[in-house]
Amino acid sequence: MDRDRLLAAAPLLAASIWGGMYVVSKWGFRSIPPLTLAFLRIALGAGVLYIAVRATTPARSFDRSEWRRFAALAVWLTAALSTQFVGTDLTNASQGSLLTVLTPVFMLVLGATALDEHLTRRKSLGTALATVGTLVVLSGQYDAAALAGGSVSGVALLLFSSLCFAAFSVFAKPLIRRYSALETATYATVLSVPLFGALVPVEFYLDPAAFDSISPSLPVLGAVLYLGLLSTAAAWYCWYKGMEYADASAVGVFFFAQPVVGILLGAVFLREPVGLELLGGGAVLAVGVLLVNTD
Repeated sequence: MDRDRLLAAAPLLAASIWGGMYVVSKWGFRSIPPLTLAFLRIALGAGVLYIAVRATTPARSFDRSEWRRFAALAVWLTAALSTQFVGTDLTNASQGSLLTVLTPVFMLVLGATALDEHLTRRKSLGTALATVGTLVVLSGQYDAAALAGGSVSGVALLLFSSLCFAAFSVFAKPLIRRYSALETATYATVLSVPLFGALVPVEFYLDPAAFDSISPSLPVLGAVLYLGLLSTAAAWYCWYKGMEYADASAVGVFFFAQPVVGILLGAVFLREPVGLELLGGGAVLAVGVLLVNTD
């Protein structure tokens, strides 16, 4: 595999990291309210990214239009993560899988409409196969009847989150082309810190009792470190790195790897059962990813 193809596959590492994120997030909600947890994650990730960008890239002076683009990404990011964290807190695992299934589809559409990426039959077929494969994998892990339970507002938030994350990915492409994945991820994340910070007092006002359960401990610290260092700093850099070398649709299809990785991690570390759906759906998913990335 040549260098460009290797770097184009960097989003696979990001998706693998995110595969364990929902378990950590769901567990972390028991100790830290969701929006507060999101703020801690972003603040930590932004700090790490900023140190990295100052150490490895030349100092730059951005004009107002570029700062507006970074700010727009920060707004998309804030909307995506805040609705994702609250939606995850309000829903069950099967409903949470909606984010995984729909984000690549939104990226395919936005890539074609906003970036004029060529939407070929091969890419469309590959994305469709990857979607079907992911649904097969999820069907073996969750009860389909559970989709009818939980919170309708939680599902709506997850749907909106999937659209926002797709926008955060696709609309970053011009900045990534002009600068780099690291710089784009860094400044978008740094500008989102005050936005997330503003949500914390709102959360406290709406649900002050949720803050009574906050108790610092090593497991809670581990969850925050995982979300900040890996799920934010490392994963977003890898995700944007793929955008340097591939179309948004080719990057987005790697998002489907999240549930597969999550189920495999559950089998290895939690000894959760794995059915044939993982093998069959995983094979269809792999074919879909291959079709998109060999177009």
